[in-house]
Amino acid sequence: MKRVLLIIKTLLVIIKCDNLPYGIPYEAPILTMYPCFDSRDVLVWYDPGLPPKERNQYYLYFSKAYPTNVSIKVKFNADVNAIMNFRTENNTSTSYSLRNGSRVTHKYRTSNPQLVHYGYKIKGTVPGRVPYLTSLKINNIEFCNQPNVGFLDAYVSNTLDADTPLNCGRRKVEHVELIVNGAQTKPGDWPWHTAIYKWQYSTIKYICGGSLISSHFVLTAAHCASVRGVPVLAEILSVVLGKYNLIGGDIGSEEREVHRIIIHEKFQFRYLHNDIALLKLKTEVVFTDYIQPACLWYSKASEKLLTNEILGTVVGWGFDNTDTLSRTMKQTQMPMVEHSVCMSSNPNFYTSILNNQKFCAGYRNHTSACNGDSGSAFQVFVPDSAQQNVDTRRPGTWLVRGIVSLTVSREDAPICDPDQYVVYTDVAEYLTWIKNNLNDD
Repeated sequence: MKRVLLIIKTLLVIIKCDNLPYGIPYEAPILTMYPCFDSRDVLVWYDPGLPPKERNQYYLYFSKAYPTNVSIKVKFNADVNAIMNFRTENNTSTSYSLRNGSRVTHKYRTSNPQLVHYGYKIKGTVPGRVPYLTSLKINNIEFCNQPNVGFLDAYVSNTLDADTPLNCGRRKVEHVELIVNGAQTKPGDWPWHTAIYKWQYSTIKYICGGSLISSHFVLTAAHCASVRGVPVLAEILSVVLGKYNLIGGDIGSEEREVHRIIIHEKFQFRYLHNDIALLKLKTEVVFTDYIQPACLWYSKASEKLLTNEILGTVVGWGFDNTDTLSRTMKQTQMPMVEHSVCMSSNPNFYTSILNNQKFCAGYRNHTSACNGDSGSAFQVFVPDSAQQNVDTRRPGTWLVRGIVSLTVSREDAPICDPDQYVVYTDVAEYLTWIKNNLNDD
């Protein structure tokens, strides 16, 4: 949940316009940039000479003629640690700070209207991830209608170890009640899950799920974006983010067109080997409470799990017990199982399907991913610190470990058999492929 820092002062202290904000060394090689396309009143001062993992910080500075009563609200697309420093007339400083939040609100009363200069020191809460300004309102007037999200990415790229997850896989909407052994979800529970639609003649049809993994890319199954191994035209696909109701409106959903489809070059549609794809979106995604990026699995994640058994959760609008698509997002949990267990359950099917880039999961108890769930994530909760019981209400991250690929169909219909294991593309085996394509524009 976003935290708000509210500070009320009786007199506004002035920052002299011929000085840098308190805390910036004068000898630093500062770059001046604009964080909003539509404003020159808002500036960012950035030091590219910082150590790599410290380059997720900058000074946000703006000047404006203020009225007597001032209310300033600043929002970012990720959690920040924000420190606001004022330089007083006797050259002393006063600091106010926000820890691990994405909104800052200040209210002031000035002695008389005047041109005021002041700023914040902004630092991301995760090394290597820059939090970008998304809104700056002064007395409810917006001064950043067009955020320049990503303008510092070139300076922080390749600054993280490959195994370090970003500020992702964390819910922003908190619910008081807890679902126990249930299939229901609530809006905001899975803000990285996406719905993929396909235009067929004059109608648009839901086909698959996917996971938003950055501001431009959705991860899904290759068979969701191809026909017999050949990618479909990008313009016939559409992605809806932040969706909860398959049919009807949602609180914070947004639609994006697809700019490019990236199918794994070794995808084999007959056996669904290398069943993985990326959809590059035409326009950048601004993260909200209901739209957040997913985290990908990393090699050291297993060290934070208490047992060798890996439990994953799959969400989506796939077929329910009525053999039709669910109208609202559902969730189900299942464990990964050994290849030998999967193969022995149905040798004729799994022996030809499984390889080292796939894994099986399930219970064989009528709980399964099904038609319509293809492309959705098999996601694992990893706590921030070791604990005796894995409680998803405690701080932690959801990591995408697999992608729903295929399962055995029933004998009487081309519908999943919920008593069979589901086969997933193992995302852990494709991290290099994903990273290379995310960096390849």
